[in-house]
Amino acid sequence: MTNVHFAAVGLAAGYGGIPVIRDVNLELRRGEVTVMLGANGAGKTTTLLALSGDLPLTEGTVEFRGAILTSSLWQRARSGMSYISEEHGVIRSLTVHENLRLALKKPLAALELFPELREHRHRKAGLLSGGQQKMLTLAMAIARKPDVLLADELSLGLAPQIVQRLLRVVRGAADGGSAVLLVEQHARQALAIGDQAVVMARGRVMLTDSAEAVRANFTELSAAYLGRRS
Repeated sequence: MTNVHFAAVGLAAGYGGIPVIRDVNLELRRGEVTVMLGANGAGKTTTLLALSGDLPLTEGTVEFRGAILTSSLWQRARSGMSYISEEHGVIRSLTVHENLRLALKKPLAALELFPELREHRHRKAGLLSGGQQKMLTLAMAIARKPDVLLADELSLGLAPQIVQRLLRVVRGAADGGSAVLLVEQHARQALAIGDQAVVMARGRVMLTDSAEAVRANFTELSAAYLGRRS
């Protein structure tokens, strides 16, 4: 489709010669949030690592703006991709302001996303709460106005109100023109801000549908693919 901005075609990857994901096909569009769901071990993180360039492909291609990508993670980042891993993604020994200056040409743009970080500008990032560190990580990623945002488990271990805060900012990034792929344990909340949903199991994409449709059938899908009953 003409609106596809970032895509995986027949993707396969793994570790130590052992395949983890196979024949993964994804299409990410500008202005949309794609929510990736799956039980632990389904291959979600491996997929993001392969898309980001941090994990070599054994088969398939990653396409960005219609061209096949063969570049490394840092080169993809310079070309307009932001990748947020499960780790907090901040330099703990530096202050909030120093982290922002290192990551961005205009550090104040990040504080507009999360004004609550202003009062912590001169505090070392390692002394922030888990939620504040994740806000800082997300702010640095989105303030760059990425063409593509890949985010893995933003809300892991965080309070519900912080999760809602992060997800609203992710939605705002898509509304601003980014193509977003979000792996999220708070599935219902993620689907509420999503446009498309992808369900993975055993290293493969089992279902692709609108986020609304997946949310409407969430109980059945949970039992079939997510390893839970609710």
